This record gives sequence, structure tokens and C-alpha cells, in this order.
Amino acid sequence: QVQLVESGGGLVQAGDSLRLSCAASGRTFSNYNMGWFRQAPGKEREFVAAISWSGRSTRYADSVKGRFTISRDNAKRTVYLQMNSLKPEDTAVYYCAADPVPFTTKVVVTQDKYNYWGQGTQVTVSS
Repeated sequence: QVQLVESGGGLVQAGDSLRLSCAASGRTFSNYNMGWFRQAPGKEREFVAAISWSGRSTRYADSVKGRFTISRDNAKRTVYLQMNSLKPEDTAVYYCAADPVPFTTKVVVTQDKYNYWGQGTQVTVSS
């Protein structure tokens, strides 16, 4: 089992920055790919970013490329999502998730491949 707890959300203005954190406990965190997803009101949950267990590979949704950066600190068992140049359309609940297969070389973007989820943290961007 992996327990994930997100933090760092809040209310900001367009153009501001936020850094989300996701602290993991349970299984060996450093063995697993991690992802960030988000769900806006009235919309389905969507992929935002993902990072390999080693941190060497990352993937991003087109909508956040160049603005968001995913990173991880395996010693701290934490994955981060640095969000810059925020837009009102980034408003959503942000979830981190863990791929249950250790040492997976392929960083996937489909949420059904992620078995472990946090409770989410709200990000609201005002215009």
C-alpha cells in the first residue's frame, strides 16, 4: 500500500505560481513512477504530468507544457508540481497518484494505470 497526501493548493491570481507537494508513505517510494492529475468542476479528471521512478523521464499535458514542472525527491519521499503562469482554466482539484508497478520504464498518462491516489488539493486561479 502507498498513502499519498497532497498539499500546497490555494487561491491565487492569474499569472501567479504555486508549488504542490505530495508526500508518500508505505511502499518504497523511489521504486514507482508518479503522476499528477486534476479535475475541474463539471469535467472529468485529466492527466497533468508524470515522472519516472528515477526522475529522469517526465511527461506533460500539452496544456501545461512550459508552465508546470514535475520533480521528485526520493530521499524525502515527495513529488512536486511547480506551477507557473497560472491561468483561470488551471482551477481544479489536483491529485497525485502512484503507478503500482516498480521500476517501470514507461511513464504513462492514463489514470487507470495508477492504483494509489491522494485526496487532492484545491487550486483556484482568479482572473
